[in-house]
Amino acid sequence: MPDKPQPDWDPRSDTVLSNQIAAYDRMRSRCPVAFSDYLGWSMFRHQDVIRALDDHETFSSVVSRHLSVPSGMDPPLHTAYRRLIERHFEPERIESFEPLCRTISASLVSGLERGVEIDLVPQLAQRFAVRIQCSFLGWPDSLHVPLLRWVRKNHEATLARDTITMAAIALEFDGYISQLLEARRRAGPAAPEDITSGLLREMVGDRLLNQEEIVSILRNWTVGELGTITACVGILGHYLAENPQVQQRLRKSPHLLPAAIDEILRMHAPLISNRRVATRPVEIGGRKIAAGERVTLMWASANRDEAVFDNPDEFRLDRDPEQNLLYGRGIHVCPGAQLARLELRVLMEELLKRTDKIALVPGGPPTIAVYPASGFSSLPMLIL
Repeated sequence: MPDKPQPDWDPRSDTVLSNQIAAYDRMRSRCPVAFSDYLGWSMFRHQDVIRALDDHETFSSVVSRHLSVPSGMDPPLHTAYRRLIERHFEPERIESFEPLCRTISASLVSGLERGVEIDLVPQLAQRFAVRIQCSFLGWPDSLHVPLLRWVRKNHEATLARDTITMAAIALEFDGYISQLLEARRRAGPAAPEDITSGLLREMVGDRLLNQEEIVSILRNWTVGELGTITACVGILGHYLAENPQVQQRLRKSPHLLPAAIDEILRMHAPLISNRRVATRPVEIGGRKIAAGERVTLMWASANRDEAVFDNPDEFRLDRDPEQNLLYGRGIHVCPGAQLARLELRVLMEELLKRTDKIALVPGGPPTIAVYPASGFSSLPMLIL
């Protein structure tokens, strides 16, 4: 491997972490393919990110020492697992989940205190993410409190960049999943008919999925869902509070919510980046990347690229949805995109229907989440 390049930027600097979105915007114009010791090669332009997504032979998803099904796999191994997982996100299953999703959303919104300062992140976003995920996977209500506690511990360890604690917290989560699977095995035919039980019967090739594979699938679904849905709710709530004209427009025309949600989350990405590794030498954006070097795809920048999204901070509902990388693209496009869209639409419908106004607290600025998280760590708001 050639000598390591000199860093073009520091993703962990205070300047970047104080406002990640603005920092990535600057990098996109100043150094669109940039090297750092922390992230390897980061791609900020829409065209470069798409090139990497479409060329999975050059930009491999096998980036972790740990099994990651199927997001950390390449074809042909990826193909069989991906097909298996897609069966659990068929449209009929998603549509049938809407009534329960609405009940959960209505309950949480109704429970928010009116006229006093609340923190939307722990009081709505995190609670919604945990309850909705447990309900979809068929997990018991008794897991709500432990998972909420786990989410907060994981968030604190991530903020502190405490890798030892983060590893221990990850093992704790795997323990929850293992207990759920063991309970279903003991129950045998009496086990609940849900996705988690279904995975115990799934075949890959000519064999059943093993414990490590099932734990990996459920970990990827749950950790990804808890983090991104929490970020999404915070980002949406903040945008609507900061833009009362948009808020009123959506109150009067809730049918616009699906497009509006995707557009707001295009402007402020709930997922900052994904990783790849180069399998062979490649030149992109005028930079030479050697085989084996790490690559970071910066969704939070690509979805704001002026070459694709004219005036990227302008809220517009007429943009080409095919260009929006909110749920990824290609063979690794998010299999749960339809589920996430339903969950966010229903929650926003209930939030707007059951309130008269949501507003930011004067003098109480939100705390912006820092890499690798997105959205807000705290979001003081008034609900009227």
